[in-house]
Amino acid sequence: MEKQQGNKKLTLFALTWPIFVEMLLGMLMGNIDTLMLSHFSEEAMAAVGVANQILFFVNLMFNVVSAGTSVLISQNLGAGRNKSALEVASVAIVLNLLFGLLTSLLLLGAGRTIFGWMNLPQELAPSAWTYLMITGGFVFAEAVRLTLATIMRSYGFTRVTMYVAFGINALHLLGNYIALYGSLSAPFSGVSGVAISTVLSRLVGLAFLFVLIKLKTDFRFRMRGIHAKDLREHARGLFQIGIPTAGESFFSTMAQICITSFIALLGTQALSAKIYAQNLGMFNNLFTLSLALATEIMIGRYIGAKLFDETYKRGKNYAWFASLISAGSALLIASCSGLLVGLFTNDPDTIRQTVHLLWLAVLLEAGRAGNLILINALRAAGDVKVPVYISVSSVWIISVSLSYVLGVHLGWGMIGVYIAFIADEWVKTCLFRLRWKSRRWESMSLIEREKTAGYSPF
Repeated sequence: MEKQQGNKKLTLFALTWPIFVEMLLGMLMGNIDTLMLSHFSEEAMAAVGVANQILFFVNLMFNVVSAGTSVLISQNLGAGRNKSALEVASVAIVLNLLFGLLTSLLLLGAGRTIFGWMNLPQELAPSAWTYLMITGGFVFAEAVRLTLATIMRSYGFTRVTMYVAFGINALHLLGNYIALYGSLSAPFSGVSGVAISTVLSRLVGLAFLFVLIKLKTDFRFRMRGIHAKDLREHARGLFQIGIPTAGESFFSTMAQICITSFIALLGTQALSAKIYAQNLGMFNNLFTLSLALATEIMIGRYIGAKLFDETYKRGKNYAWFASLISAGSALLIASCSGLLVGLFTNDPDTIRQTVHLLWLAVLLEAGRAGNLILINALRAAGDVKVPVYISVSSVWIISVSLSYVLGVHLGWGMIGVYIAFIADEWVKTCLFRLRWKSRRWESMSLIEREKTAGYSPF
């Protein structure tokens, strides 16, 4: 495919840094969003925050298709099956569009009921419903936008999605400013104005992605030319990867909520220390996650080409590289922890607790980095179920259970909770390394290709 010549120069770093910037932009804009709303009204900020919790879980459902999309397209491109890669892209768009439309109808029909289940205070209900009605009503467009972004990244155009994300965030910021501090009247002001700003900026991003995907690849949306057998195969592959992946995200999120409830028993100081430690380590976490997503694309290409020895070597090396970089970054943060934490609080006990956590984070981040790289590498190879079973079992049996036993029952506080985190991450990393070393994933590729001497997947 002539338009994809640039992909031959793909490297792990070339894929990673734009993904990192894109995720960083999303995180920063979320914080700016909250800050702007809090200056406008505390009630508005709280209402939008509650509505966004619902939308977060909605995005987990969209990840069912998106996770499979990345793996299938990468494997097909690695195998030189460009037509199949384009078919997967079309099927993924249709599936997430259908999921999005159903979700929009569900949110519009049952949004008030969901708020009732959440025991939302009456004074927040009108603003929360207004925001959810507008953003939830157009969530189908966000589902398609996320799918298009995944497709572009799978083709190696991570810088394109980064630029689009920058544009979306800039438009959203401008729209928020006009809605909150401009002279517009309802419904273009306040919470409804912020919701409209969110929807419009995402629609613009969707339009740009549609144009760019046609310019950068040979993609043309078509379903009629796909044989029924191929359609079923593509859909099966998407769900085979996506459902376990989304399930792992869901159960891990539930585990974190459970652990947070344990930490709440330790008092406000413990909660504050955890939040400060997490915030200071956020950049490190984002980089590791970006590296894991880039690894998934690279490994998928090599798996598609049946270059198993190269795949094995790269997966192993990427995991060690991520652990070393992550541990080094965490060590740098810990070395400056007294100064950094002092920027957030003057309370000496909170500073002391947070500093201890940041030193423990050196071990934690080294384990987490290896875990993230390897589970994404295994997923890219088509080995999904066993890693998900390992991940979910470990987080509940080790992280959740030990957090309560060490942190609450034995009275070790946040130190005990972090020891539980470290044990969980390192157990998962060791088990994933054994799984990778076993090379059972070599027989789990979702596509077929005859091995060709000298073939390059890029």
